[in-house]
Amino acid sequence: MNLLLLLVALSFSEAVPLQGAAECQPQSRPWHARLGRSCSGALVDPRWIVTSFACAPLSSNITAALGDHDVSVAEGTEQHIDTDLTVLHSPYRSPPFHSLAMVRLAKPARFNQYVQPIPLPSRCPQPGETCRVSGWGSTVPNQDESPKRLKCISVPVVDDRTCRELFPMHWSHGMVCAGQVDGTNCLDDRGAVMECGGQLQGIQWYSFGCSNPPDPSTYSRICQYTRWMRDVMRNNSPTSAPTTTRPPTTPPSSVKGGAEGVQPVQGAL
Repeated sequence: MNLLLLLVALSFSEAVPLQGAAECQPQSRPWHARLGRSCSGALVDPRWIVTSFACAPLSSNITAALGDHDVSVAEGTEQHIDTDLTVLHSPYRSPPFHSLAMVRLAKPARFNQYVQPIPLPSRCPQPGETCRVSGWGSTVPNQDESPKRLKCISVPVVDDRTCRELFPMHWSHGMVCAGQVDGTNCLDDRGAVMECGGQLQGIQWYSFGCSNPPDPSTYSRICQYTRWMRDVMRNNSPTSAPTTTRPPTTPPSSVKGGAEGVQPVQGAL
């Protein structure tokens, strides 16, 4: 029994942020992916990463980094894999009603202690529930920063009514927001990943907590997109020719196909 309690305590200690600089415990987020210099995503399958609309690769020549913690050094835990397909959720508006994209890896990730997928949610996050957000962005409000090591913050989920009242012009039913007045709400990574109870529950949409510290930030409510995500992965198997879907210049209802003749996958909650 004492050994079991010790293992549980060690597991918890690896999952919480380090004190002070909001640095994550190294390798405590084995599903966290890096897309380019300022974007993140979450590995949900050996071939698939979910990220935000803003972080969706517009070409197939970017490389995703898995198992990374300190981007300034080679740690020997990284896997660098090219991407070959991006599927954007529709409709495409400004701002989009949905801020989500699925990115396919050109070859499967190798699962080990440093690289593991995060489970999709079996429920939706509840108000007051404490979640953890990770990313490589700044944690200092109104200050640009390019941190070398993965950052983590802990935030409580805020009820939808409060969020609608705070952000009437930016609120969508596909959002969840999290943060607290007297806490750290800022992690300015356009694809920052929110995990609650060991499940993927959010991908950052707007980092309001970085421009006004008392405000919570908003995230795509992943529990409402699980069917779309599974459909994308099932309907875009790697046996097809690599390509990239791009947003049309007008809403999908008025076009027959996507850019360059590619039909985008239609999103549905």
